[in-house]
Amino acid sequence: MAKVPDVFEDLKNCYSENEEYSSDADQLSLNQKSFYDTSYDTLHEDHGGKLRSLGTSEASKMSQLTFKESVVVLAANGKVLKKRRLSFDQFITDEDLEAIANDTKEEPIQPHLAPMSFQSSMKYSFMKVIKQQCILSDTLSQSLIRDTSGQYLMAAALNDLNQAVKFDMGAYITDEDSPFPVTLRISETRLFLSAQNEDEPVLLKEMPETPKAIKDETNLLFLWESHGTKNYFKSVAQPKLFIATKQEQPVHMARGQPSITDFQILENGP
Repeated sequence: MAKVPDVFEDLKNCYSENEEYSSDADQLSLNQKSFYDTSYDTLHEDHGGKLRSLGTSEASKMSQLTFKESVVVLAANGKVLKKRRLSFDQFITDEDLEAIANDTKEEPIQPHLAPMSFQSSMKYSFMKVIKQQCILSDTLSQSLIRDTSGQYLMAAALNDLNQAVKFDMGAYITDEDSPFPVTLRISETRLFLSAQNEDEPVLLKEMPETPKAIKDETNLLFLWESHGTKNYFKSVAQPKLFIATKQEQPVHMARGQPSITDFQILENGP
C-alpha cells in the first residue's frame, strides 16, 4: 500500500533554520524571528515603531475580518443586493444563503435614476404634430391666455373660449424608453413654451421653425402624461417640475400644490 505523504513534514522543511516548528494541536508556532522582520527595516525607522511577525492566531483574525466582508448576495446582473457577516469558522450552507436572500431586516440596494446630465444628452427626433388648435384648461376651468405684455401666459376663466391661447402639440421620439415627449407651440406662431426653474414663469421662446431634432434645447420638451381627463406636462430639463397655474400668477413650473398641475385638453380643431 502506498504511503500517505505527511503534509506537516513537508511544511516543516519550508521553514529556515532560525524557525522552530511544532505540530502540537495542528498549529504552527514561530519562536524565532521570521523573514518578515528583516524585510521592512526602512519602514520601521520612518514610522518609529517595530514590525513584528504575525502569530498564527493573529493571522487567523485578519483572515476572519477579510472573510466577513466578502459574504454577499449578487443579482443576476452582478449587483450586490445583500451582505451578511459570518464567523470565520462557520460553514456556509444552502440554508444560510437562503436566509441571507430572504432576510427582511436587511435593506436591499435601491436602483437610481439616470443622472440629469445623461437624460439631457438624449437626442429627440420630431415625429409629427398630433394635436392642433387645442386649449388647456385647469381644474378651476381656467384657460390659458397671453398677459398684457405678451411675454407670459396667465390662467383666466373665460366666457368666450376664442380668447384662449390655442396650442399645436408636436410629438418626438428617442432611442431611450421614456414617456411621450412633446412640444407646445402657440398655433399659427413660432412661439414655443420653454420650461424654467421652480416657481419661475414659463417663457415663450421664438424658434425659426419646428425643431427636427432636439438635444440641447430640452427646455422645449415636456413629458405628456394622461390619466383619464387629467393631463400633466413634466419638463424634460427639470424632471420634478410641471407646467402649473395659480390664480393671479403667470403660468410657471411647480412640483404640485398649491399650484395646479393637471389640465383638460379641449379639442378646437382637426
